[in-house]
Amino acid sequence: MSNDVAHKSWWQIFEVVFGIPFLVAIALQFVLSISFPHGLITPVRVLAGVILIVGGVSLVVLARRELARYGQPTDPGRPTSKIISTGVFSISRNPLYLGGVCLLAGISLAFNLPWGLILLIPSMIACQYILIAPEERYLAAKFDEEYRMYTATVHRWIGRK
Repeated sequence: MSNDVAHKSWWQIFEVVFGIPFLVAIALQFVLSISFPHGLITPVRVLAGVILIVGGVSLVVLARRELARYGQPTDPGRPTSKIISTGVFSISRNPLYLGGVCLLAGISLAFNLPWGLILLIPSMIACQYILIAPEERYLAAKFDEEYRMYTATVHRWIGRK
């Protein structure tokens, strides 16, 4: 791998940081089964899950399209040549991670997998240190003022400042 990349290790990817804990959540569901409350709330929980799934997939698709539009990689193990601040990147500096989190939260809600939501919390903390922090250092070093201006206007997860 090049020195001009945000992540230098094979495991510094969404699939590891979020995927392994999610697989553990599925296993825990079989071993230590817990459940969301049943009854009238179930349709609301399932609908919220479906909305999160659709929203998460949409964010990922839109972010990948925006990166492709500018010829930028989605793999943080490859160098980037520009800051993308249009499309979904105008409302989130990390729409791929946000979309993935929404997708996993939605699956957890829709399929009654509380362990998925529980383990999503440490995954998001790990994401900050293992994925986002190195990417931010890389982009700040490579793009300096342009990146600082971007971070001054768009929140890390969602929203404009």
